[in-house]
Amino acid sequence: MTTHVLQFTELSDQERKSAQPLDKLGKGDRVEVRVRRKSGEDQIVRLPPKAAALLETALGHLLQGERVAVLAEDQELSPNDAADVLGISRPLVVHRMDVGDLPFRYVGKHRRAKLKDVLALKTRIDAQQAAMEALAEDAEDLRRRHGV
Repeated sequence: MTTHVLQFTELSDQERKSAQPLDKLGKGDRVEVRVRRKSGEDQIVRLPPKAAALLETALGHLLQGERVAVLAEDQELSPNDAADVLGISRPLVVHRMDVGDLPFRYVGKHRRAKLKDVLALKTRIDAQQAAMEALAEDAEDLRRRHGV
């Protein structure tokens, strides 16, 4: 399955202020979602515990002002979509594909990478960034303490 648009959702300040946070779900809690149709008819959907936990997590992030997207792990992303997830430019994503850092396949002339591979790369990038920040802090500490 290929996605053409990676859609992030976020709430406006007004929506965040008017929304009520969901209390932490406990073991055995059941979640039901009521959908009120335009016709006035209500539909109640009972969520399994894992789906309820996903909803709880997504709502928590939205209420903190973060953007949220829900995708399947095997979802294929275009370089533009991968760039959105990674927080880097599209040309840098293509470069990462070319050097083998991000596995991909061609669909016609278009590159596609699996979400799980993009997230694995993001984990590596984040770890490298954390290591670089730790090195910078150490260097600053050395400079302050010893004038090095």
